[in-house]
Amino acid sequence: MNQISNQTKFWQSQDADHHLHPFTAHPTLRGRGVRMITGAKGVYLTDSEGHKILDGMAGLWCTQVGYGNEEIVEAATKAMRELSYYNLFFMTSNPYATELAARVAEKTPEGISQVLFACSGSEAVDSAYKLIKYYWNLKGQPQRKQFIARERAYHGSTTIAASLSGLTGMHPQFDLPVPGIHHIGPTPHFYKFGEDMTEEEFTDRCVQALEDKILELGPENVAAFVGEPVMGAGGMMPPPAGYWPRIEAVCRKYGVLLWADEVITGWGRTGEWFGSQYFGITPDVMTMAKGMTSGYQPLSAVALGHDIADAIAKSDDEMVHGFTYSGHPVACAVALKNIEIMERNGLVGEAAKPRIDYFQKQLATLADHPLVGQVRSVGLLGGLELVEDKATKTFFDPSLDVGFKCREHCFNTGLIMRAVGDAMILCPPLVISNDEIDELITKARHALDLTAKQLGRM
Repeated sequence: MNQISNQTKFWQSQDADHHLHPFTAHPTLRGRGVRMITGAKGVYLTDSEGHKILDGMAGLWCTQVGYGNEEIVEAATKAMRELSYYNLFFMTSNPYATELAARVAEKTPEGISQVLFACSGSEAVDSAYKLIKYYWNLKGQPQRKQFIARERAYHGSTTIAASLSGLTGMHPQFDLPVPGIHHIGPTPHFYKFGEDMTEEEFTDRCVQALEDKILELGPENVAAFVGEPVMGAGGMMPPPAGYWPRIEAVCRKYGVLLWADEVITGWGRTGEWFGSQYFGITPDVMTMAKGMTSGYQPLSAVALGHDIADAIAKSDDEMVHGFTYSGHPVACAVALKNIEIMERNGLVGEAAKPRIDYFQKQLATLADHPLVGQVRSVGLLGGLELVEDKATKTFFDPSLDVGFKCREHCFNTGLIMRAVGDAMILCPPLVISNDEIDELITKARHALDLTAKQLGRM
């Protein structure tokens, strides 16, 4: 960002003086100055200096239909004019929230019947945690309060969501995790953690880890197991073959609720409406957000299977949980229009397969790069594992910050590709065209070349 304008400098100064950013070391950010994003259309962003950037991360895993969709703008405008806001308290509802709840139940796996709305993925996760405890209390099993999650999982940044997350760097600053939350390993990612096992043996080990933890805690004490169908913020790590059906079988064996956190994998990202459908499982609880509105409005939801939903819905107790903006009419109107567009434009299911196949085929061409140890993809999710030695699968010393170096080269050449350690992550809008995929891959290869040169590898 050389020769920046006075306007950009002014914004950078204001930002440094008053704005705390998420997941940021502020002295570093303020020393270099923020990049101001001022516009977006389709799959491209524009910054305050007029640079055009291909957004390979769909915002933050969320802009399914791309930026600047006029139909969504009109849907939001119409809702604002008709009902700018009202709450769901005092025995009231609004048409948008009511219709959206039905649409969510229609798109989720068989058996999901009731929906609670919130604003963020973290709020949905906290809500699910509370509703699961409430369910076991209603069932006369109040001792079931232990939750099992996974190492390197990400479930959000509120107190409970961060506690469930297995990214341990999130814990020390805030004295987390809270009691009653347990993390199991190995992380179910065969390439990085499979050691000298076959993939089948690695799946056995991952599934056995869950059963061992349930038995250690006592099945009668375990409330739920929670997992992302594809681990996202931990490094875009698909599970090993056969993992999810076998995990579901263990949960059913011991009466443990299966909770799928679909905040990233929901709403078309895997090619199905939800990652649970992609992997062939039927969870008891689902949390969702992000792609639900394509990021145009903050909205999330907890969806509950029949047994949990019926226990809560038929209880004479007041359910003392909810939010000021639960089922916000404008956010729900946006979500309804977003789902309609995704259906009509073939962004999910069979109609989406040609685009997904093309993305995965083009992404796979990067496997020949000297820095790329593995290319992995599920739907329109992609990951590149950068390694020091491909033949021996030797990883870089973390102190080299290879992923960060690559990310900076991406940004400087007009592409957003996220770095998680030395894994480079892609999650483009579902509307990305084949020509735009070609541009994305070309820019990614260029950034990899620049990274290799910086490391003295080319």
